[in-house]
Amino acid sequence: MQIKNYETVIILTPVLSEAQTKDAVEKFKKVLTDQGCELINDENWGLKSLAYPIKGKSTGFYALIEFKGKSSSVSVLETEYRRDERVLRFLTTTLDKYAVQYNEKRRSGAFEKNKPVREVAA
Repeated sequence: MQIKNYETVIILTPVLSEAQTKDAVEKFKKVLTDQGCELINDENWGLKSLAYPIKGKSTGFYALIEFKGKSSSVSVLETEYRRDERVLRFLTTTLDKYAVQYNEKRRSGAFEKNKPVREVAA
């Protein structure tokens, strides 16, 4: 099987404490490492408003995990998402080379405000 780059975004129920949210994300990261995936990045985006109510909730805790692995590991991860009552929604996408480059630039801070992306010759 071919190793690919993936990105998964999870929306967790807003009734969780910060510690419970971290525990949930750690559980999913462990599922990935147990499947032999390489974790590249994980981000906690915090509590955000939802575009529409899900299961009666108008907010949710967002988390992102970027990883390299086999497609079979995505199936295992998404099965764990479906079994976990803390997960409101999730989306896992395959990243092409341009998305991988974009994520590397984003993590390095190349898109921060007041920082020129490129210099213009005078």
